[in-house]
Amino acid sequence: MLEALASRGLKRTPQRLALIRELADDPSHPTAMELYERLRASMPTMSFATVYNTLSALCEQGLCTARALEPGPVRFDPNVEPHDHAVCDACGRVIDISQAGSSPSRVAVTGFAVRSVERIYRGRCVGCAAPAEHAARAEHTTGD
Repeated sequence: MLEALASRGLKRTPQRLALIRELADDPSHPTAMELYERLRASMPTMSFATVYNTLSALCEQGLCTARALEPGPVRFDPNVEPHDHAVCDACGRVIDISQAGSSPSRVAVTGFAVRSVERIYRGRCVGCAAPAEHAARAEHTTGD
């Protein structure tokens, strides 16, 4: 992402560099507010508007994507390769799922040019499923 800034016509400002470093290797799909709160300590003069505008500029240049994966704020995804998502109903964790071998060009929708195809899988992540399964087993064995 850092290397692509100049080639996309974006200046390498300290705010952009800090935001890109924070976002680039973060698989959690953070919100603009989460990124702002993480950076506020090291860049106290940076505003939320700067974070949001920088994320918008990165999205416009194809360096990240904005994703509405659940009700609430948009999440930002540094993975711009085609992929799906799994969202945990309990904790909200987002996990990238590879789309190996699938292509939007295989989808035919009359009167519509398909740009991309995305799926959102909903359920429970391993961390949330294990306690729920344990509680269900305990309830079943005690007869409650």
